[in-house]
Amino acid sequence: MEQLTKYLTDAHSIEVQALAQLRSAVDMAGDAENAEAFREHLHETEEHERLVRELLERRDAKPSRTKDTVMAVGGKGFVLFAKAQPDTPGKLQAHALSYEGLEYASYELLRRVAKHAGDEEVASVAERIASEEHAMIERLTSGVDRSAEASLAELGRDDLQEQLRKYLGDAHALEEQAITLLERGPKLAGNERIAAVYADHLAETRDHVELVQARLSSLGGDPSSLKDAALRLGALNWGAFFQAHPDTPGKLAAFAYAFEQLEIGGYEQLRVVATHAGDADTASLAARILEDERAAADHIEGVFDEAAAASLAAQHS
Repeated sequence: MEQLTKYLTDAHSIEVQALAQLRSAVDMAGDAENAEAFREHLHETEEHERLVRELLERRDAKPSRTKDTVMAVGGKGFVLFAKAQPDTPGKLQAHALSYEGLEYASYELLRRVAKHAGDEEVASVAERIASEEHAMIERLTSGVDRSAEASLAELGRDDLQEQLRKYLGDAHALEEQAITLLERGPKLAGNERIAAVYADHLAETRDHVELVQARLSSLGGDPSSLKDAALRLGALNWGAFFQAHPDTPGKLAAFAYAFEQLEIGGYEQLRVVATHAGDADTASLAARILEDERAAADHIEGVFDEAAAASLAAQHS
């Protein structure tokens, strides 16, 4: 099945980017336990890359040099971005959580496509890798407090209120990006049930924007218009990317799941910073939105079967 080979080349490119990020993550973690988690997952990821490459070779195919190069450059670009932030450990943890979400979702979709194609070998490898990616999500989630502590240690604690405003500004920017993506989601979803998941979370996300805006205003801050604009532009570009692929429903579901993990990481960081700043209202707000984001991630994961089926149907239409 030609489409299965394409999915494998995509998976290999994702692993190449993961390796580019993980090789620097160990030194950027800011916490010994988190660094060890990155180190262990680097070894797992090296094995993942080998397994996927061998699956391609058995199909008389090769990894895509173009895709691999683009993804490797993207991985290094993220490393430079994280290093440039004053709260590097926290940014690293949140974005790593998102990337593991992307990998987990991608392998879950690959497993379903392989099952449909009757390729048990690919399905088995995809299931194994997805399990290890999900385990890394759990390790990263358990290390969020430590990464936030490491960020605060680097930033200093003299002006936690200012840092809190910055974290709220980041949250506002993420929600603005989520709105742009979710507004396109129902049209690209592939069926009505998946579309309803995106539409329901769009309504929640609009509520989140208002809540974060109100909290930020009460603390004397305003969202960064430049940051919001940059993230909105990124969302629009991703929307164009999805429309250019015949397997849009699957890719969109994987990306939407990953984006929820990014928001979960961001609000976990906000919760910790607010707690240290003695701001119970902001900590409570972060906890409330976290519940919505986790539920949304679960709902998206719940339609992976349908997203894979919709992608396969789109390619044969």
